[in-house]
Amino acid sequence: MSFGTFEFTDNVMYVKGVGPRRAASLEKLNIFTKYDLLTHYPRTYENHSSLTKIRDVFEGQTVILVGRVFNVEARDVRNLTIINAWLQDNTGHIRLTWFNQKYLLTKLSDGTRLLIIGKAKYDSWSRGITVNPQSTTILDEDEEPELGIMPVYPSTAAISQKVFRTAVKNLLNSMPTLNEILPQEILSEQQLISLDKAMRAIHFPKDNFELDMARRRLAFDELFLIQCGLMLIKRQTQDERLGINHKKNGELVKAALEKLPFELTGDQKKVFRAVSKDMESKLPMRRLIQGDVGSGKTAVAMLALVKTVENGFQGAFMAPTEILAIQHYEKFSALLNDLGIRVGLLSAKITRSKKSREELYQKISAHELDIVIGTHALIQEGVRFDKLGLVVTDEQHRFGVNQRSTLEKKSDTLPDMLVMTATPIPRTMTLTVYGDLDVSLIKELPPGRKPIKTVAKSIRSRKKIYDFVRAEILAGRQAYVVCPLIERSESETLADIEPAEEIFDMLSNGIFRDIPCALLHGRMKPRDKDEIMEKFRDGETKLLVSTTVIEVGVDVPNASVMVVEHAERFGLAQLHQLRGRVGRGSEKSYCILISDKKSGVSGARLETMESTNDGFKLAEEDLKLRGPGQFFGEAQHGLPDLKIADVFRDLELLIKARDAAEKFITDDDNLNYFANLRQNLALAYGDKFNQIIAS
Repeated sequence: MSFGTFEFTDNVMYVKGVGPRRAASLEKLNIFTKYDLLTHYPRTYENHSSLTKIRDVFEGQTVILVGRVFNVEARDVRNLTIINAWLQDNTGHIRLTWFNQKYLLTKLSDGTRLLIIGKAKYDSWSRGITVNPQSTTILDEDEEPELGIMPVYPSTAAISQKVFRTAVKNLLNSMPTLNEILPQEILSEQQLISLDKAMRAIHFPKDNFELDMARRRLAFDELFLIQCGLMLIKRQTQDERLGINHKKNGELVKAALEKLPFELTGDQKKVFRAVSKDMESKLPMRRLIQGDVGSGKTAVAMLALVKTVENGFQGAFMAPTEILAIQHYEKFSALLNDLGIRVGLLSAKITRSKKSREELYQKISAHELDIVIGTHALIQEGVRFDKLGLVVTDEQHRFGVNQRSTLEKKSDTLPDMLVMTATPIPRTMTLTVYGDLDVSLIKELPPGRKPIKTVAKSIRSRKKIYDFVRAEILAGRQAYVVCPLIERSESETLADIEPAEEIFDMLSNGIFRDIPCALLHGRMKPRDKDEIMEKFRDGETKLLVSTTVIEVGVDVPNASVMVVEHAERFGLAQLHQLRGRVGRGSEKSYCILISDKKSGVSGARLETMESTNDGFKLAEEDLKLRGPGQFFGEAQHGLPDLKIADVFRDLELLIKARDAAEKFITDDDNLNYFANLRQNLALAYGDKFNQIIAS
């Protein structure tokens, strides 16, 4: 974007006060351009409204002090560096203590002027009041401390807050008035301040009210533009290319239903009716099936694939892992071969040789296969379908918009698209994040499926836990043990965590030495991983020690126990996915979470896991605990992460943004709006979003 001689795409080194050396440090924060610096929003703010005199400091008070430092000393205690010094103003002196801020030693010397913000407390070691600085700013000799609300930026030790603030202030001073990107009617309806005012106030607000207004405006922009992008994708697909007008369900679908070894649940029937209605429409189907682990999404997908075959088309089913693709292939083949439906498998293992690869590609393009199940190999360049009627992608968050669109272009016809995910998202957010898809839920579990009993235990209980696991195995069942690391880490924060390799050695040479055990992790060759999983699935291996490579894995109904070592290292969604590996058979199943960290966020996660098997409740809690800054990026590969909006905190704003976007996009007069504002969109959300709109 250009404003005369001002270019937002200019390298950040050209901002006054930055230069090449500091620009190199800023690159570590993914700040490369002036635009990146402008949208590197403060993580918090400090109120520098008034200074405190040292004589007026009392215990428990948060203070802002200006003075000169003297008697700087440092000592190392274990792995901790402690710096002590005294700060003096014209009313007295007070002790300062910094923890693990070793870089300050090169900056502090007797007489250095400091601006200190911190909390005063009584220190029993020095028997007096001391301040632990939360913020330390070095002042020049004649520099007056800035008062007011000051931004605090995500930074590195190489770039102080003072340097950051100066650079951003210089950028704002050199920047012309920003063009507006939202229509006036939306600004008025939503009572939003101008983009220019918001962008300046988010960095240096006059007061808290102005800060709130700035954050609200910028958050609305993010949410509104993403919603418009998703709706444009949906509308353009529907407007520009007609879908396949499938006929009503016939005898082949009926026969497939009768072949199922179970009756569909109420939710499965409801969702299949919605899918059938979509497929029978002339508009292309774009539907998401969201259901917890084991809720029966695959059965609905299989029936939809049979429906497209009955109408003379081919179907494609893309699974996230090779072993899962093989499992689906075996199940589909067993059910559908007798009905005359030809099922094929396309995976890296099969296409390893050029001859077998070309033979399979030929069968697909010649319509000698009706349903093709595969991994990412389905979107390889050489794959071409004769008449592709339906594309199913399993585990949506592993593929996303870009790969979905690649797969749907594998035929001259525009196929219907069915997307499945076992990652639960609260209903309102589902409708918002997946704005380009219609959403169906399967919450009802198949009859006979028993809830998984989940308990959190300390490491001291390990012997009892593995005695219980051994008893389950001797009773004829199987078990998983999941570890967060493959091998011992050099990181101090991970040094006490036993990796999978050590846990495997401990168990296979100890309590399970007479039981077939195996180790599985992501660094193994694909064929070795497949062989290990096949042996576990076939019951040859009784205990599988693994990393999260089994998070999305095979269906082993005989596995009744899941042990998660150092469970505090996993998020709620991941723990829930792991827990879903058991409880798939008729036996009572258990998930045992081993952790000694029962407080804070980690403790809250474990308590939540113990209290519910409901994936939707867990998703809500996960958002609260970990923060949803990357929610859009994770849920829809190809969409940008949020920089300032928070889909949990800003839920009301998110709904307003969606409603405004829906109203805006359905007005034909507005369809060219974004094309006319192409250059300004980059300022609001960067080139990545611009590319999505363009697609």
